[in-house]
Amino acid sequence: MKAKRFLSVLAVCAGLMLAGCGSEDSSKTAEAGGDNVAKDGAVMQTEDKTMPTRKPMEGGTKINMYFGDTLITGVLNDSETAKALIAKLPYTQKVSRYSHDFCGVTEELPYNEDEVHYGWLNGDIDYATNAPYFTILFEDEDKSEQYGYQVNIGVITCPLETISSLDGDYDVRIELAE
Repeated sequence: MKAKRFLSVLAVCAGLMLAGCGSEDSSKTAEAGGDNVAKDGAVMQTEDKTMPTRKPMEGGTKINMYFGDTLITGVLNDSETAKALIAKLPYTQKVSRYSHDFCGVTEELPYNEDEVHYGWLNGDIDYATNAPYFTILFEDEDKSEQYGYQVNIGVITCPLETISSLDGDYDVRIELAE
């Protein structure tokens, strides 16, 4: 009986841990708290919905992310969090597919409180401060402001369909692009 109870508690805890990827935090929203949102100060493109909304930072650090045989290119920005990730490259990150992203628990990374925001723009590469999670978001930006505690560290630079068409779990190899 004790073993069954322990396994039930363990299953609930695991579910709560994964809830940070692809589920909402209903305890607080950006609208209610007046918090920062992903589009604040973002340089965006809105003409081509097949491409990421956020424009990559000029002079940012170009990366390649390998989802098996599929290459996802991106550009990391100059945030403290992105710099900490760049220092680890090459790096392998386990991620799983959820409704609007690929996400996985990662090592804690430093971040500036003033960069924490709610929501995302399609194509964003974010670090969630409450778990910690590494995430690549590819859809649902119009409903995203209910999800908080994120720091944008970059954006993918390939069509959104390249990543949204993938399914399953991956050990993603992230490295500097040449």
